[in-house]
Amino acid sequence: MLNKNNIIVEAEKLDFADIGFTSAEPFDSQTEVLLSRQKEYKWAMDAGLDLMTGIDPKNILPDAKSIIVLIEEYFHESFPASMEVHFGRCYLDDDRITKDALALRVKAFRAFLRDNGIDSKVPFHLPHRLAAARAGLGTFGKNCLFYSRKAARQGSWVLPIAIVINQEFAYDDPTVDVGCPDWCKNTCLIACPTGALKGPRHLNPQRCISYLSYYGQGITPMELREPMGLWIYGCDRCQNVCPRNAPWLANELPLNKRVVKKVKDFDLSLLLHMDKEYFEAKIWPHMFYMSSDDMWRWKMNVARVMGNTLDPKYISDLVQAFSGSEDERVKGMIAWALGRIGGTEAKNILDKILDPSNGLVREEILQALKEC
Repeated sequence: MLNKNNIIVEAEKLDFADIGFTSAEPFDSQTEVLLSRQKEYKWAMDAGLDLMTGIDPKNILPDAKSIIVLIEEYFHESFPASMEVHFGRCYLDDDRITKDALALRVKAFRAFLRDNGIDSKVPFHLPHRLAAARAGLGTFGKNCLFYSRKAARQGSWVLPIAIVINQEFAYDDPTVDVGCPDWCKNTCLIACPTGALKGPRHLNPQRCISYLSYYGQGITPMELREPMGLWIYGCDRCQNVCPRNAPWLANELPLNKRVVKKVKDFDLSLLLHMDKEYFEAKIWPHMFYMSSDDMWRWKMNVARVMGNTLDPKYISDLVQAFSGSEDERVKGMIAWALGRIGGTEAKNILDKILDPSNGLVREEILQALKEC
């Protein structure tokens, strides 16, 4: 029969950065959080993420006895600057669709458990970060992220992977607290461009750039467009400014070759003009929170980013996309981007497209002309 040390050794063989064990007791504190913030998290339930069910591991595996939490260090290699500036690092080498990297190692770990008589489930809606803290693997940051006790130089560049099992093992001592140093004066809260961080460990997801970039409904509100900056999908702002992450960010890391191969596919111009075939072949397998039905949001995000670069070189792309799009959210954001770039060329284009436009698009053009 397997003992705890056997499992730890196997996790190390499979290159997981850390491993911990906790009970399969319900995450009662999460119940209180979700009930008190129902309005803020309604979008998750509407999207099919049944967070309340995930609070009790026995809803996932009826004979659950323990939870094993593996720690994956997703930022163990560097990424091309052209990708890091637009996309959250945790998405740059995400294989949840392609299943050709991390997924294979998780599968191998579960096969090891199965071969030794242990049943397991890897739930998507169990509170993974809380499980990791309960397993003693690290602490929380004020930015709501999980900071490892040893991986990534005790930084937040980690993915906790919770595995519910039907066998009991000795549990590790929990570390469910905030580990930020006293001298840090709320750096992450102050740096959040959209004010999503309302206080220590209190996030309003509907103002978070990550949420807005792939779940936001309708055209992005005017007051959030400039603060969202150059992010197309995800955001690392609160991690980049965090003093706890400084030691790891100072590392000289080798380039991630898998991501280097994707760079050309994520060129801004290609993203703005892509069709369904291109999206499903090149983009969706790596960043899948939006389906082809939501390509408008991708293009709207790219148009906003082009505007926030303030670079006139994107004017021709924006004009071409305006003519080729039938989506008023995309066209409206293109108008905003032209106004944001400004200058005589952009103003002349806005004047030209004003008369044939109506509704939301016309309102955006008029506002953009004021900016010009």
